Amino acid sequence: MLFSVPQRMRRLAIAAACIIASLGCASTQHDAAPALRRYEYSQVQMGVRSRIVLYASAEAEAVEAARAAFARIAELDAVMSDYRVDSELMRLSARAGQGPIAVSDDLFEVLRFAGDLHARSAGCFDVTAGPLVQLWRTMRRGGELAKPQEIAAARQRVGWQWVRLDAEAHTVELLQPGMRLDLGGIAKGYACDGAAAVLRERGVTRCLVSMAGDIVAGEPPPDRDAWEIAVEGGVSPPGESGPTVLRLVNAAVSTSGDAQQYVEIAGRRYSHIVDPRTGLGSPRRVAATVVAPRGMMSDSIATTLCLLPIEEGLALVAAYEGVEALVEEGLDGASRIHASPGMADRLAQRKKSVP
Repeated sequence: MLFSVPQRMRRLAIAAACIIASLGCASTQHDAAPALRRYEYSQVQMGVRSRIVLYASAEAEAVEAARAAFARIAELDAVMSDYRVDSELMRLSARAGQGPIAVSDDLFEVLRFAGDLHARSAGCFDVTAGPLVQLWRTMRRGGELAKPQEIAAARQRVGWQWVRLDAEAHTVELLQPGMRLDLGGIAKGYACDGAAAVLRERGVTRCLVSMAGDIVAGEPPPDRDAWEIAVEGGVSPPGESGPTVLRLVNAAVSTSGDAQQYVEIAGRRYSHIVDPRTGLGSPRRVAATVVAPRGMMSDSIATTLCLLPIEEGLALVAAYEGVEALVEEGLDGASRIHASPGMADRLAQRKKSVP
């Protein structure tokens, strides 16, 4: 399905509190359950502003639930960060080539899903691309592309074929010395899942957790039948229409693309998303919005769709139950959106199809 979208390439408008407040939250004086009140909290976690919106009967209950949810995000950062040398992920990478290593449930679950997505995406999603990601960060800072031999050397330490997961022993083995894992395309979605799970365990089911381009929504606010999330912003010239609005209940949504994070080197624009096939940031003008049952899925699949050709990307989406997507590409200054068949059911505001 293809939609004509004259507005800018989309992103989740979660940075502004007014989007969540005006679209997703009813005021307490109109709530069907007046005992529940809306509370919102934010912290900087995993290098981004993390926000929790929840409904609770008392402020003390809300504060304790939010504190526990943020603590869970911090715990997962200590597991999956590639910036912290003491994280579980970096300790695993440091022991590449030294045999199997016992890992936490969280790290094993993320790596197991990453392996599945790697296989389904013909290698476009590759958490072993850490050496290439590190090299690309150096290129971005210096404003100059690395020499081909430098990229080739980094690629020699990249490859999912050198990862061994043992579900029975709960171990991970990195066979190639010098490997470095990078979970930048999946960790924040998983962290949103973790925070939402903590809230549910404490009886807070009407909640929403957001981190950068990732959102996990629980039951809707009182007197609403869904959370409504605006998706806007991008690369095409501004148009007349307003943002598309997604309706979510117990689901996740993520966006990925080059609208906000990119660099120009030697007159060419590159995304922050590294293509493991080239070792460089992707040059495609594209943004993907993915709705899925879990943030881990929406985050990683949205990243992958920014690298795959449109047809292959939509085939990938169809392979996962409960996953829908919008993929927008900039074509000669025009913008088009390709949608999976079930995405229209998620939209509160629909666009006319293009012949």
